Amino acid sequence: MNWLEFAVWGSYLTSMGAYLSGVGMGENIGWFYSVQGIVSCFMPAIMGIVADRWIPAQRLLGLCHLMAAVFMAYVGYVGYTLGDAVGFDDIFPPFAASIAFFMPTVALSNSVSYSALESVGLEPVKNFPPIRIFGTVGFIVAMLIVDFASLQQTPGQFVACAAWGVGLAAYSFTLPHCPTNKSSQKKSLVEAFGLRAFALFKERRMMLFFLFSMLLGVSLQITNGYANPFISAFAASPDYEGAFFVGHANLLISLSQVSETLCILLIPIVLRQFGIKRVMLIAMIAWVLRFGLFSIGAPTWPGVVSLIVSMIVYGVAFDFFNISGSLFVNRETDPSIRSSAQGLFMLMCNGLGATVGTLAAQAIVNHFVFAHTDPAQILDGWSICWAIFAAYALVVATLFAIFFREKSKE
Repeated sequence: MNWLEFAVWGSYLTSMGAYLSGVGMGENIGWFYSVQGIVSCFMPAIMGIVADRWIPAQRLLGLCHLMAAVFMAYVGYVGYTLGDAVGFDDIFPPFAASIAFFMPTVALSNSVSYSALESVGLEPVKNFPPIRIFGTVGFIVAMLIVDFASLQQTPGQFVACAAWGVGLAAYSFTLPHCPTNKSSQKKSLVEAFGLRAFALFKERRMMLFFLFSMLLGVSLQITNGYANPFISAFAASPDYEGAFFVGHANLLISLSQVSETLCILLIPIVLRQFGIKRVMLIAMIAWVLRFGLFSIGAPTWPGVVSLIVSMIVYGVAFDFFNISGSLFVNRETDPSIRSSAQGLFMLMCNGLGATVGTLAAQAIVNHFVFAHTDPAQILDGWSICWAIFAAYALVVATLFAIFFREKSKE
């Protein structure tokens, strides 16, 4: 289930920007990626209520994937039918509808996993992480299939996404049953949407933590949206004609997911060694390196070394903050609002932060890159963009180091 869940996502997440850029929609890339953050603000909560009260989680998982696959298949159909004449209004509405149904499935698949493990007497905290790694493997395999099937710059990636989705939709109905809550005591809408957790903003330290979660969340989707168009842009320059990674950007980017898989296994060790604040600070510095190395990178020697190192650094940047941040929230909050607090963390980081980040990045890239037609100016513009993103991440890391304090007993 985890393998298929993230194969759906991996089919288009890192290559969609290259397709949009190729059909003249480069200036709208940010909207396609920001919609993930927008729907994450409310759709997971709504589907969570449905799963708690009326439809078992495994069935709702299947229904959501089926609906997401139908809309995504339509995106692919329209893309192939209209070709280069396809416009924003043609594919964005069905794409947004597909994402609205897909985003809740990430949380639903976790719920199904926890329920299945607990039903056979296994502890999710101990037994789920090795299972979750298969999700990253599925993501990588889907990326590579899209790469070597030459679908990176075609609507075929959306068709591949839909195919994985239909497969998981069918498989979901064979998964172990997840009971609904038949209790007469129903949660209020305030509780169901996790709004009680906003009381944590009264505590200065938690307020700062959630604020920095949002500020760092700005960086999360930038390379997903723009790494592939950046690498593919070198194809227009005679100096990089025939470069292997220009035509196989997804293969190069997949090193990021390999790094992510390995870094998940390192987290228990580094947390014991450095503590939560230092680990989160390491993650922030890794984002500076992630963007900074892109600004000096190129798909041929020696610039490709910078790109490869940037891909390796991504595992630290992404995992160390997301997972250590989740553990911090789990440790610092009362059990009665712990789930709501986790939802708030995701809202600030992957919802508000990621949405603002992708739209801001779109404005910057449009100004420095897509406003030009000369290949040399375009490549220079990309370097400037990545340098701006690196400078932003450095400012956030510096402010976090200055203002965020751990308890003295820690």
